[in-house]
Amino acid sequence: MNLRDLEYVLALARTGSFSRAAEACDVSQPTLSLQVRKLEDELGVVLFERDGRRVRLSAIGTSVLEHAQTAVSAANDVRRAADAGRDPLIGPLRIGIIPTVAPYVLALLLPAARSALPQAPLVVVEDRTATLTAMLAAGELDGALLATETPDLIELPLADETLHAALPQGHPLAAQPAIDLADLDPATILLLDDGHCLRDQALALCSHPDRARGVGGDMRASSLETLLNLVRAGYGVTVVPSLALVGRNAAGLTVRPLSGRAVRRLRLAFRRNAPRRTALERFAAVAARELTAAVTAYERA
Repeated sequence: MNLRDLEYVLALARTGSFSRAAEACDVSQPTLSLQVRKLEDELGVVLFERDGRRVRLSAIGTSVLEHAQTAVSAANDVRRAADAGRDPLIGPLRIGIIPTVAPYVLALLLPAARSALPQAPLVVVEDRTATLTAMLAAGELDGALLATETPDLIELPLADETLHAALPQGHPLAAQPAIDLADLDPATILLLDDGHCLRDQALALCSHPDRARGVGGDMRASSLETLLNLVRAGYGVTVVPSLALVGRNAAGLTVRPLSGRAVRRLRLAFRRNAPRRTALERFAAVAARELTAAVTAYERA
């Protein structure tokens, strides 16, 4: 058993696909498949159940995964602690960002981070919250920009952004200065796919469990851009945060804040023993400045 084999196991568990895991680990699919099989033979257990192209953890695999994650994370910490001992502000800083934030903030954050951390270039990974927190736990990321609380991690607040209702032009509620989701037909509220934190936040705003169960109908999307285009086409309404509206063309949309000062807080999360903490704190200060300024400018406009 070696650390590389454990990294293969973590990647396969995270992606659920031999091809995607091999790509993430920068090896060929046959190599990854062979090494996972050898590890299973060495341990004498089946870690993954294979069903055609689908791969999922077995019951024992779930238990082994926790220990594999701890081992890989500890090994990565040893490497980064040595690097940080030389200078925590030198070397790539690996930051994860959720998909409902990344497209709208990178143009703001990358130049500012380059100025504040000239010897620590950002390496950005865009993915959903569950994947990013798993990568943090495994030591594959230094930090992650998230919009939900993560109790087991250190969190530095960055900015609060208002949640808005995006309506098609001519919607009966478009004349109101603020929108209460309780006034909308649940079946007309368009949502992101499962796993997106903005989906969960929108459901929470639907106030009553019976309403939440009826939200969204059969129409879902994997990106905010798709949802907004569906709204333009008259297929329903959706929830969109301030940063997704900064500098964008709102043609075909009516955007109104949600009533009750509905906001979500953006945070930079990282592990308590993160060896790059100095660099992360400097990045957080830059991100807080840039994101707060962008949100404030939009909401005052």
